[in-house]
Amino acid sequence: MLALAVAGFLAVRYFGQGLAAPVPAAGQVSLGAGNAKLPDALPHVLLALALVIVTARAVGALFTALHQPPVIGEVLAGIFLGPSLLGRLAPTASAYVLPASVAPFLSVLSQVGVILYMFLVGLELDLGLIRNRTHATVAISHASIIAPFLLGTALSLLLYPLVSSSDVPFTAFALFCGVSMSVTAFPVLARILTDRQFHRTRVGTLALTCAAVDDVTAWCLLAFVVSVVNARLGGALRTLGFTLGFIAAMVFVVRPSVRRLVHWQESRTITKGVMTVVFVALLVSALVTEAIGIHAVFGAFLLGLVIPHDSAVARSLAQKLEDVVVVLLLPAFFAYTGMRTQIGLVSGATQWLLCALVVATASAGKFGGTCIAARVTGLPWRDAAALGVLMNTRGLMELIVLNIGLDLRLISPTLFAMMVLMALVTTMATTPIMDALRRRAPNVEDQANPRAA
Repeated sequence: MLALAVAGFLAVRYFGQGLAAPVPAAGQVSLGAGNAKLPDALPHVLLALALVIVTARAVGALFTALHQPPVIGEVLAGIFLGPSLLGRLAPTASAYVLPASVAPFLSVLSQVGVILYMFLVGLELDLGLIRNRTHATVAISHASIIAPFLLGTALSLLLYPLVSSSDVPFTAFALFCGVSMSVTAFPVLARILTDRQFHRTRVGTLALTCAAVDDVTAWCLLAFVVSVVNARLGGALRTLGFTLGFIAAMVFVVRPSVRRLVHWQESRTITKGVMTVVFVALLVSALVTEAIGIHAVFGAFLLGLVIPHDSAVARSLAQKLEDVVVVLLLPAFFAYTGMRTQIGLVSGATQWLLCALVVATASAGKFGGTCIAARVTGLPWRDAAALGVLMNTRGLMELIVLNIGLDLRLISPTLFAMMVLMALVTTMATTPIMDALRRRAPNVEDQANPRAA
């Protein structure tokens, strides 16, 4: 059979060599040139993903052993493979592993990963925590946003003439600085509390509730900032109107339909048809918010919010998506962030003092606002301090916000590097400070406090 196939092809080739085909049209891509960039970049993308996945898991495991959130190690893995470390120690190897040509491909992969990740964040967020919040929770969550927001906008008065440029409007720059200081990483915070069996205590429950409110509020603020940046000739109000209309449609149209689907599917096995409906809705939601001008992640996050977090559909989606997103796609985001993070840009005593000031301002805003509001509502100082430390956790959510700011050219690469360091420092500080507080007062979270309970 093989001999007949070879003989048959040779016969066809013999008769076909004398044939003539039409001349290529003007401007038509010649043979072999159509996909020249993709085959050249594909090995680098695959190699970069493989290396960053292995490095992320290894460094993440090391940080887990050090009682730190593994996401810190995973973020550092991306930075290690970028120009900040590998690019300095072995520039040739860095240029081969993460050449500039792979940035667009990693950008697309990272955007898909972040969209799916934000969908999972919304999916696992318990809106009951927000609906059932007490007056104490309202005060604390608002203070934990307002204080860092105001301090961040005030800090922009110093940062704007030093690390920004004249083509960036000060209003947009100040708004973004405020929002970037206001973020709390709900998923990382939940993982820290669960790992230490702290999530069922009064302070742990209060922290999760406040972080849930913070997440929703911060992403709405970010959507507003993006709409202001993308606005032209009064387009901000139009964008805001479309955004409010989209939110209303998700709450009053999509949410009831989703609840009916979830109720109908509760006692059945999740089919591919249901998964198809959910994924199409996810893509359409992300596409609509991107078209509105407030970034695709907001649509993905909002769709996750309208799906009941304790339903069979939500559990099945989380089970099917989490490993693929966290293990495969988010490393692309870490690698892309690592390529964009150049710690070497923060050079000299002045810029390192600015970096320290960014960290101090972010920490003072979150910790101070949360701690003072918690104390005013009746929590003991020790509990109020513990809550302030927990709310200062930023993690991956901060990196997502910062990448959006860098994509919009709201912040410079130098300020981006400073704020990445701020996200890492504030997240790494959470666990050791909490452990120290618990050693000094091991039962502090169980003290009676009817006003905050």
